[in-house]
Amino acid sequence: MLSSNTQVLITRPEKAGRALAQQLKSIGIDSHCQPFFDYQALASKTTTEKLVKQYPQATVIFVSVAAVEFAHRAVHFSQWQQKRVIAIGSATLAALKSRGLNAVSPELHTSEGLLTLNILDEEMISGETIIIVRGDGGREHIAEQLSLRSAKVCYLESYKKVWQPITQKHVQQWRNQRINCIVITSNALLESIVHLIKNSESYWQTNCLWVVASKRIAAQAKQLGLLNIINANGANDQAMLSAITSYGKNND
Repeated sequence: MLSSNTQVLITRPEKAGRALAQQLKSIGIDSHCQPFFDYQALASKTTTEKLVKQYPQATVIFVSVAAVEFAHRAVHFSQWQQKRVIAIGSATLAALKSRGLNAVSPELHTSEGLLTLNILDEEMISGETIIIVRGDGGREHIAEQLSLRSAKVCYLESYKKVWQPITQKHVQQWRNQRINCIVITSNALLESIVHLIKNSESYWQTNCLWVVASKRIAAQAKQLGLLNIINANGANDQAMLSAITSYGKNND
C-alpha cells in the first residue's frame, strides 16, 4: 500500500480534478486540486454546423473529453451524420457514448496508438476527409501523418484553454501541504509547472514523484531534469490510479 503521507497534486481543470480526487480519497490517498487551466468554448455554432454539413461522409476524431463536450454544445450530435467516429482515449469514448455517438478507440490511448488503427490505413482514407475535433493549438502529429496517407484533414477547435495565474506562492503552498506526487496529463502542463519551479528548491526535481500520461510526456519530463517519473499510459482516472497505487506497492 501507499504510505499514509502520500499527498497528490492534481493539476487538471476543476471538474476532472475533483473526480480524480474523489477516487483517490476512496482508496485512502490524500490529494489537492490546483487547476492550471480551465476550458472555454471556441468554435461557434455556425462554424461547427458549417463543417459538419460540408463533410457528411468524413471520419471524425475526438482528442479529448473537452473536445466532445464543447462540440456537442455547439451542435447537438443528433445532427452529425459522419460515417466514422474515433476517440483517442477511453474517457473520450465514454463521453461520446453518453451523448449517443458510437465510436472506436485504439488500445494505446495516444496519438501514436490512434495511427495504428486499421480504419486509418492509407488504403482506407486516401482521398477522404478527416475532421479532428480538439482545443486550440496542440500537436500537429496526427494531421501530418494522416496527410501523408493522402487524407484531407480539417480542424474543429471546439474549445480553448484559459491558463490560471499560478505563482511562487502556490509552490510554497504545495510544500506546506507536503505534496510529493504530481499528476501531469500534457506536455504544455508539464512545461508550465517546470517553468514555475525552476528557481525553487531542488526537491521538486529530485524527490517529488511525477505521474505522467504518456511515453512522450515522460521523455520530456526526463529531458527537463525530473528524476522520479512514472508513465501511466493514459490520462484517464483509472490509468492514473493504477500508476500511483502500483508505485506505492512496489516501494513499500
